[in-house]
Parts: sequence; structure tokens; C-alpha cells
Amino acid sequence: MAKRFPIHPAQPSRICWGCDKYCPADAMMCGNGSVATLHPSELFGEDWMSWGLDAAEASAPPQGPPTSGETDG
Repeated sequence: MAKRFPIHPAQPSRICWGCDKYCPADAMMCGNGSVATLHPSELFGEDWMSWGLDAAEASAPPQGPPTSGETDG
């Protein structure tokens, strides 16, 4: 089972985010390259969850029936 992914970790640079082990950045056990994988907040900024594919779907207004005055006729 995968661990829960922290949205806003306190010190993201101290951890490698490349797999579910979340190893210290200077002691990676999985051999995931020579550098630690950055947290999305380090790459894209603190608002990384407010944009992207899922964010567009969540912020889109719901599609409902046409309001009064809008007809197909």
C-alpha cells in the first residue's frame, strides 16, 4: 500500500520523493539516480495543487440544462 503523499511538507528538500520509501536526500536506498527527486512544491511552487489536469476539472462550472431564454430552436 502506498503512503499518503504530503501536500505541504515542512522541509521538502530533506527527503527524496522518487518512491514510497521517502528516504533522506543523502541516503537513498532505492538507487533512484544520484540526486534526490524534488517535491512538486519545490518544482512548481506552493500552489502546485491549484493547477493541472485535475484542477481544471474541479474548477469548471457544472454543465446543466440551458437557462431560460436559451433554446435550440
